[in-house]
Amino acid sequence: MSLVSFISIFISSVFIYNVILSRFLGLCSFIAISKETKPAFAMSMAVMFVIVMSSIITWFIYRFLLVPFNLTYLRTISFILVIASFVQLVEMVVRKTSPQLYKIFGIYLPLITVNCAVFGTSILNIDTFFKDGRPITGSLILSIFNGFCVALGYTFAMLLMSGIRERLEVCDIPKSLKDFPLAFIIASIISMSFLGFSGFRF
Repeated sequence: MSLVSFISIFISSVFIYNVILSRFLGLCSFIAISKETKPAFAMSMAVMFVIVMSSIITWFIYRFLLVPFNLTYLRTISFILVIASFVQLVEMVVRKTSPQLYKIFGIYLPLITVNCAVFGTSILNIDTFFKDGRPITGSLILSIFNGFCVALGYTFAMLLMSGIRERLEVCDIPKSLKDFPLAFIIASIISMSFLGFSGFRF
């Protein structure tokens, strides 16, 4: 475990394999919540909390429960239960502290439970930082850092998208392209631009 490892994880998670723009995970909240910057940032912070915390808990569950008792086939359901618990916590906090923001999130806040970006990060951590059921050196720290960087990539994509969509609100856009159709077009263009970080592959 060295500084190079952390730099590599950061660049890879935020730019090269951005969870939204390169791996295409978490698109539901990306398209639905990115109309304005404030809700997009708030959703990103909620997702960041869930990803980081679930990265920690799922590591311990896999390391000290699933592997020792040969229950690795329960990885999917156990990870989803952990994620759902943290989402419930976030939902209660948002509802209590900011009812208006809770209303803006709507159904997409509880849907963090099934947000494939969160679940995918937990699975990726296990597949990357475990070898033959055993954690590599610094596995827990690397898993936490990777979860944080994936969430940073998610936040970056959300803020980028919301900034563009806010500016487009003052533009004369054909009715047939307003809202979701245009959002998908923008997302496609941004995603193609991110190919430059990894190089084009044919």
